[in-house]
Amino acid sequence: MTTAPAPLRVAVLSFAHTHAISYVHALKAMPGIELIAADPDGAAAPDDAPRGAELAAQLGVAYVESYDEAFAWKPDAVVVASENSRHRALVERAAAAGAHVLCEKPLATTPADAAAMQEACERAGVILMVAYPVRFAPAFRDALAQLRGGRLGAVLGVTGTNNGKLPQDRAWFTDPELSGGGALVDHVVHCADLLDELLGERVATVRAVSNRILHGQRDLTVETGGLVTLRYPSGVVATIDCSWSQPMSAATWGGLTLQIIAERGTVTVAPFAKGVAGHDAHGETWDPVGADLDALLLAEFVAAVREGRRPQPDAGVGVRTVEIVAAAQASAARGGEVTPLPSP
Repeated sequence: MTTAPAPLRVAVLSFAHTHAISYVHALKAMPGIELIAADPDGAAAPDDAPRGAELAAQLGVAYVESYDEAFAWKPDAVVVASENSRHRALVERAAAAGAHVLCEKPLATTPADAAAMQEACERAGVILMVAYPVRFAPAFRDALAQLRGGRLGAVLGVTGTNNGKLPQDRAWFTDPELSGGGALVDHVVHCADLLDELLGERVATVRAVSNRILHGQRDLTVETGGLVTLRYPSGVVATIDCSWSQPMSAATWGGLTLQIIAERGTVTVAPFAKGVAGHDAHGETWDPVGADLDALLLAEFVAAVREGRRPQPDAGVGVRTVEIVAAAQASAARGGEVTPLPSP
């Protein structure tokens, strides 16, 4: 008679990031998971979005009042979904407790913090995975298979977009102390992660321009629009439009695309393009269809923890994408000056 494995104890640390909600849903749907949440910073959040015990009750997840209580519960793994500048402290605390970590993107607000988090987890022998769910999109996996199979020849260039609404319902996204920046921080990293996997080489130079004119909110201190150009050692050039350019009245948050130009053809990756459009009492509606990318991300993390292996995307790509963002911020601050990335 086979004995069932012990339940995996997972703590969701913070509801600051909106993805925390879908992570809870995904974990609750998995067999063999014991789940709790803690969100002690929610009470001081600079907006009225549901947080803390109120949101936990809505989600039907057990709640503890502090991170001390969450770690006293002795989780096997944690999901860090806090404000960006709070990632490092929580990840290092998890590593010290011997808990595996899935950390929301970006991994950190500075390359130094990201590298320190990677080192802490490596020393502790725990997993550090970064929440890049678009890696799991069937459209991206199909494109990757075509390119690696040699059908289209070498990649010559890539045009990427990650456009969305101004995240005003979670005000910390536009607070540079908590977020580390605006659209350059929020939206560059997803495309940069896909490019890292697609091209298999590190960025050589970055050039970026940005502004704060979108949405007409003159009191914002972070950029709302940006365009980043990446040059790779092979000569490939990729661009990323990372702007919060989706109107607030739009029926959907936005979308991500990659147009990949290769020697013998092009491939367009648009994981969020399919949906059902309609109208209700509030106006236009849009219901996406297709794979639940957050659920696929969580499935990979949980499987890696149970199997004792390193999942992808790992801390290495988390560090590299933070380096790209930092270089883009430096370039934009200098009027679009070409900025080299440090050698590995």
